[in-house]
Amino acid sequence: MHIELPEKRYYNIGEVAKAFGVNTSLIRFWEKEFDALKPKKNAKGNRKFTPEDIKNLKFIYHLVKERGFTLDGAKTHLKEDKQETLTNFEIISKLEDVKNQLIKIKQHL
Repeated sequence: MHIELPEKRYYNIGEVAKAFGVNTSLIRFWEKEFDALKPKKNAKGNRKFTPEDIKNLKFIYHLVKERGFTLDGAKTHLKEDKQETLTNFEIISKLEDVKNQLIKIKQHL
């Protein structure tokens, strides 16, 4: 899945949910379920996600939505095989980015 977000230090939950195509409640739920997600909260309680949080969200989205893992399965997979799966996920993400760039170049021709 290719997610387009502008380069920023912090993203609010609405931007993140829109980029992933899910409800904000799902993002909040995943925040409670997965220890890897630690968004910053301001005095009003608004969540601000860092680029590292976005990277973790992409990985969780990949496991749960694209590969069909249950939440418990995704949690154990993150704990046990994180490095190997993360490496494969990064390779897939880079290849998808290259594909999207090639499609854009093709459309401009």
